[in-house]
Amino acid sequence: MRAAVLLEPGRIEMEERPLPAPEPGDVLVRVTTVGVCGSDAHYYREGRIGEFVVTAPIVLGHEAAGVVVAVGDGVPVGRIGERVSIEPQRPDPLTEETRRGDYNLCPHMRFYATPPVDGALCEYVTIGAAFAHPVPDTVSDDAAALCEPLSVGIAAVRKARVTAGSRVLVTGAGPVGIVIAQVARAFGAVEVVVTDLDERRRETALSFGASAALDPRVDDPSALRVDAYIDASGAPAAVDSGIRAVRPGGTVVLVGSGAETMTLPVQLVQNRELILTGVFRYANTWPTALALVGSGRVDLDSMVTARFPLDKTADALESDRTPGNIKAVVDVTDPAGKDRRPCV
Repeated sequence: MRAAVLLEPGRIEMEERPLPAPEPGDVLVRVTTVGVCGSDAHYYREGRIGEFVVTAPIVLGHEAAGVVVAVGDGVPVGRIGERVSIEPQRPDPLTEETRRGDYNLCPHMRFYATPPVDGALCEYVTIGAAFAHPVPDTVSDDAAALCEPLSVGIAAVRKARVTAGSRVLVTGAGPVGIVIAQVARAFGAVEVVVTDLDERRRETALSFGASAALDPRVDDPSALRVDAYIDASGAPAAVDSGIRAVRPGGTVVLVGSGAETMTLPVQLVQNRELILTGVFRYANTWPTALALVGSGRVDLDSMVTARFPLDKTADALESDRTPGNIKAVVDVTDPAGKDRRPCV
């Protein structure tokens, strides 16, 4: 199979690799679409994200959809031919975290495109059958792939305790911020205010359901009074002003990956009895994600603004610097229009 392999920061080359074989309990998926995440771009440019460091060639990409073409022992053969959205996680089923349901926190997690685990920017991948979620015909391949960032949004909005009538502040109007705004609306929020320094991104947030989009240099978010604040920027200044906007007893959820450390208004957190937490990936979100997309409550297809073939993966990883681009996807189908299927 073909694979786009990161050999070193800034260098991706196409390679022919052996077709992976599904282990017992696995399915083999022919990849159709892969979304490009900000973490992929960080690995491509810098070779690391915090403690996760690229030390050997790796295949990036963890937002993926495809078709089941083979199954391992213990998996019904009837799953062959299913369109699936891949939840790119392999937790250890024996850890305490997994057994209590927080499998996203498993210390032995093998997560797509997190060193040293290969991701989905290739023609075929394997995944545990329970993590290959069947996709209804009403959901496109693009949307099926983007159920991964949508799951981040669902996890964040759940932790923020958003419900009918909630007022929510979201800082950062990138793809994750836009998804969070949509999910907050779907969960019943009556007011979703989004802030971003970029005017084009603010306009995009409004088109995806934000009730207001503010420039924090002009309108101070700390003057708001919201029930929940979700950061999708990772910027210390945004986090500080966002925390100050939360009413007593409200919730703060940190999603954005930016500064490894920052100064927080601890006394304010104490005096208002704010709940402050983080989000690390997700758990048990895919049924909700597919339901939100299938019902039209969340629009993922309109977020796709750039498309690249597999052999242009490097261009896809640089596309986040293109003004106006929201989300790029890589079409992994054969460029000659031929469907390269394995002999399995």
